[in-house]
Amino acid sequence: MTGTALRAALALGGAALLAGCEAAAPPKPRPDSVKLSEFPDRVYWGDTHLHTSNSVDAFGLGVRLGPEDALRFARGEAVTATTGMQAKLARPLDFLVIADHAEGLGATKALYDAPRLFIRDERMRRWHDMMHEGPDGSRRAMVEILAARGANDLPQAMLNPDGAAERTKSVWNASIDAVERYNEPGRFTAFHGYEYTLMQGGNNLHRNIIFRDGADRVRSVVPIDPTYKATPDEIWNAMEAYEKDTGGRVLAIPHNGNLSNGLMFELTMPGGGPMTAAHARRRARLEPVVEITQIKGDSEAHPYLSPNDEMAGYGVTGWELNNLMSNQPKQPGMFAGEYVREALKRGLLIEAATGANPYKFGVIGSTDSHTALATADEDNFFGKHSGNEPSAARALSPQNIGPRPERFGWHYLASGYAGVWARANTRAAIFDAMARREVYATTGPRITLRLFAGRDFTPADLKGDWVRAGYARGVPMGGELPPGKTPPRLIISALKDPQGANLDRVQVVKGWVDRAGKARERVFDVAWSSPETRRPVGGRLPPVGDTVDLATATYRNSIGAATLTTLWADPDFDPAVRAFYYVRVLEIPTPTWPAFDAVRYKLKLPPQVRVKAQERAYSSPVWVTPG
Repeated sequence: MTGTALRAALALGGAALLAGCEAAAPPKPRPDSVKLSEFPDRVYWGDTHLHTSNSVDAFGLGVRLGPEDALRFARGEAVTATTGMQAKLARPLDFLVIADHAEGLGATKALYDAPRLFIRDERMRRWHDMMHEGPDGSRRAMVEILAARGANDLPQAMLNPDGAAERTKSVWNASIDAVERYNEPGRFTAFHGYEYTLMQGGNNLHRNIIFRDGADRVRSVVPIDPTYKATPDEIWNAMEAYEKDTGGRVLAIPHNGNLSNGLMFELTMPGGGPMTAAHARRRARLEPVVEITQIKGDSEAHPYLSPNDEMAGYGVTGWELNNLMSNQPKQPGMFAGEYVREALKRGLLIEAATGANPYKFGVIGSTDSHTALATADEDNFFGKHSGNEPSAARALSPQNIGPRPERFGWHYLASGYAGVWARANTRAAIFDAMARREVYATTGPRITLRLFAGRDFTPADLKGDWVRAGYARGVPMGGELPPGKTPPRLIISALKDPQGANLDRVQVVKGWVDRAGKARERVFDVAWSSPETRRPVGGRLPPVGDTVDLATATYRNSIGAATLTTLWADPDFDPAVRAFYYVRVLEIPTPTWPAFDAVRYKLKLPPQVRVKAQERAYSSPVWVTPG
């Protein structure tokens, strides 16, 4: 389809998204009427990465739930999923970011809704017909659309710059209206945001863009389509212009570094050449948080990079083969530019050379679900897209999406969520916590994790108000400890998910640059369950055990601990070197979503299917800089 007819049809399709979205706004307090706590005294749970039918791929894969459905679901209401079953969270979320793709915003829905008579482009007419065949046809159409995207060959009518500005603005404004209706300061926070889908030849460099502000400021801009850009400079320029023009605040969250083929966390400037201090400072300011875990794999650490870490490599199976579009095979040498732990080490190296650290970031988890359903619980996982919603088939064979279909079935993770230590459940408080990096990630369980670093903490602090002591005499996760000659002392507290599994252990991951200029790492077990019987042997802590019953997809909390708290000091501290520390908390083994599906649908799973896992939480780091 080309010309005026196409623009009118696509604009009409975008306007159709407004249908059914005029529900009366619930009464809600003003943000400035919500009382702030003295310091962050509770964790708020949310998802910063959720797609609805406004995303070109989500709709193309069959999803029919829009922003309002997503917001209702996140707040704890029951909704009807695309495949017709009822979906509801056992526990509502505290906040949500709808991050629909800027690229082709609303385009597949508009194409679906457009009168066939007006569609002149042969490929678009074929995709229109395939989507009207039903879910299988929609998925076949999406395979072709994604292939065209990977080859930089999408019809111009499906991109924002040419002929779709009206559609983009209409869809964006409708989404803004829905977010405003459901934002209820003090009870539930709905953020404005979108995904900047930057992708070099199929290599994932995506960012989620999140605004601190309300509709009055956010409506002044529209989502920016990367249209095959190669570097993030365009979106950074737009973010800085927004802040200058409106006085607002915005940040970006990179995700899925594990699918970037080494480009997400480079040692050099994008495109080559030594990294400059200005570039490093700019990235650190605009991107204070990174998504470390989600449905498309975990990006904490890879066994190739961390061979001495027996717990590295959670959820990497299938995802380390290729880039996002499966059109460029991955080489092991690329891993270092893809995983968070290595990025944190690279940041220290760059800081030593330039005085600025581009990778001084906090970490969160989020789903990247394309179902409009923010589910990260193994027993309530609604998958990546409509073809991966609960069914008797999804755990048995890969979904037929793309040239590497073997990684699109049971390889999906029911992951993850963002934990935010904020002073209130408002946009300002939660955004500010992300900006200062006082956040952490889990693969789904709602583990309560706190970390403080100081110089003079003592065991007596743990018997008193250690949170107040942590803020008064130290820094929380995400903070920077001033130089000092005494070893950093970490106060660490981990509480199990009240409705979940007991804890196996707490680990401290240390990274540093030694005096020879080499980046190094070490993992310390610092607290664990049953310490009276579980003692390290040869430097290794024995496994916690396994109570999983696969016949019923259940486990017993007869092992592990409900809480693990400790005061730990670095035994190898060198005040002359740069270092970071973050905490990893592991649960006891529990069943995965394929194990629940096997019981629900009476399946016999292939032996390679992952049926047990030790889910986990990752804190944001604290950094120590030499004097």
